[in-house]
Amino acid sequence: MNDDITINPEKTNRGMQELQHQELFMEKTDNVQVEQQMQMRAAQGVSCPHCGSVNEPGAMFCASCGNPMGKVTCPNCGAELDPDADFCETCRHYIRKDVCSFCGAHLSGNEAFCPECGSPRGGIVCPTCHTLNDFSFCKQCGTPLTEEAHMLLDRVKELPEYKEMQKLASELQQLELALPYTSERELLQDQRNIKLRERVLTLLAQDRGISNPEIPESANKRMSKEEYDAKKKDRLEKIADILEKMAQVPQSKPAQVRNYAMACRPRGVRLAWECNFKHALHSSPCGCAKPQMGGKWVILGKNSKKEIKDDK
Repeated sequence: MNDDITINPEKTNRGMQELQHQELFMEKTDNVQVEQQMQMRAAQGVSCPHCGSVNEPGAMFCASCGNPMGKVTCPNCGAELDPDADFCETCRHYIRKDVCSFCGAHLSGNEAFCPECGSPRGGIVCPTCHTLNDFSFCKQCGTPLTEEAHMLLDRVKELPEYKEMQKLASELQQLELALPYTSERELLQDQRNIKLRERVLTLLAQDRGISNPEIPESANKRMSKEEYDAKKKDRLEKIADILEKMAQVPQSKPAQVRNYAMACRPRGVRLAWECNFKHALHSSPCGCAKPQMGGKWVILGKNSKKEIKDDK
């Protein structure tokens, strides 16, 4: 028995149209749901402060630009820190477990000594002032503590800028020992002392058979307060100019900035490290959480009232 099957074109077209309408409706519904999910994710996520991209809640670094998203806490004291900080300025502890504080080499986290520079993970005690240090130079007295630090200091000492700066610093130290006269009476007394000195030295030379001896000028020749202040200001300004030229530019490794800055530090001048991170004053770059941003040494002066952050 044969069934008579007849295809109705009108019903077929209507069925296809209904199917297309259903597919369009489902596609719109899917798009709306996706859009709603994106909106919910955006509402729950965190916008990157650098590029504006929305990241998952709790993300430490932006998935788009790679910059840090916000703050983390110090594992020692719980203070709030930037994600790329390696030092806590609150409890003054080095906090990175995967980076050597002395040379910046990568660590797996279990080594007792750095495989690159051989420095101990627990720090080095300064042989000069007995301060425990996490870095290659003593944060207290500036003594180089590692072989690499000694080599770096030797190289820096050969720089013309450093030689000139240290010469000026030595002259400044000599000025600090001088005692300028502040009155006409002190000036007259000083002149009498000079003549007395010349007379005594002349008599001693004549006793030795020297008829016309040449008497050298005294190295401790006094000067007026005005002359003293002018010479001191001149040397301080010249040292400040050299320190400005030797300012540390941003580097990828904090250890590079700390080590080079400590090697460049002139002796005999009261200084502070001004960081580019917060433009705060530190006793040295060893007290800065992000020295990789660069910074420079600045002269404080004898009666400076500027506050050093590390001294709090």
